[in-house]
Amino acid sequence: MSTLLVSSKGQIVLPAEMRRRLGMGAGARVEVLEESDGLKLRVVRPVATADLKGMAGLVKAPARGVPRRLEDFDPAVLVARSPRGKP
Repeated sequence: MSTLLVSSKGQIVLPAEMRRRLGMGAGARVEVLEESDGLKLRVVRPVATADLKGMAGLVKAPARGVPRRLEDFDPAVLVARSPRGKP
C-alpha cells in the first residue's frame, strides 16, 4: 500500500510504477468514490471509438453471378460483340 501526499493545491501524485501498471498516462481520468471508511479511486477507461474508414473492406458480400470486367462497360466493346453491330 502506498501513502500519498496532498499538495497545497489539493493535488495528489500516484507513484510512477503504479501509473505504469494501471496504464495511466497524462490526462487519465480517475473516479473518486467516498465510502464510509475512506476514499476509493477507480481508473475510468474510455470506450474506444472505431473509425469507419478503417473498417472498409472487412465485410465481403457474397458474389452474385459472373464477375464483371471493365471491358463489359465499354460501349465500343459491346458494339463489336453484338451480331449486327448494335448493343
